[in-house]
Amino acid sequence: MARVYDLLMQDAPYDQWVDFTKEILQQYRPEGQKILDVGCGTGEITHRLHNEGYHMTGIDLSSDMLAVAQQKNPRAAIEWIQQDMTSLEGLADYDCVISYCDVFNYLTDEQKVQQAFRSIYQSLANGGVFMFDVHSIDHIRNDLSGATFAEVRDDLSFIWFCDSGELENSLVHDLTFFVEDDDKYQRFDEIHEQRGYDHKALQSWLTQSGFKVQGVFSDFSETPSIEGERWLFVCTKG
Repeated sequence: MARVYDLLMQDAPYDQWVDFTKEILQQYRPEGQKILDVGCGTGEITHRLHNEGYHMTGIDLSSDMLAVAQQKNPRAAIEWIQQDMTSLEGLADYDCVISYCDVFNYLTDEQKVQQAFRSIYQSLANGGVFMFDVHSIDHIRNDLSGATFAEVRDDLSFIWFCDSGELENSLVHDLTFFVEDDDKYQRFDEIHEQRGYDHKALQSWLTQSGFKVQGVFSDFSETPSIEGERWLFVCTKG
């Protein structure tokens, strides 16, 4: 996936994630500079925030993703670390932790979600801000479950089946890629699993972990809302 991730994500709302982060930080942690990007993938958001002057650390479970992220600007003063978000180690006193692009939906076990919340809580300084997003339940049920996506390009073609999983509000993404390689096309297949969680359950787990939930926003709305495809949670420590 690391080979084709940026091609697939060309239309992702990276600028909106960056602007949302800056706006929330200005409100809750205006002097904050130290940001941890959890599930950073190929580092698009990490690099953009670094270019805005923030001190960035990117973590991901995939060494391939981190390799792509580092190669985008090898001289950038960004620390790239391979770690599991449910058990972060050696990371503390961050002004802000972000986790965007439905990273938390890849945790299909409720206990893992709660472990990740507790782990992130420990990595924040007092008064620090935690922002993350997830698919809304309506988006999972009405737009993603049972959908098929396909695209043909000169250098990449794919077909993507998105079916309901066995667990409530879960998804199984069955992807087949054909990637150009020396005038030939190489095929590879991947299976990804995701799960959605009710916003009230997420808020309860956040509170149990010690966070204060400042608001849940929908699709980068300026006021709290749960009407939309993407929920963005804003939480503070202490």
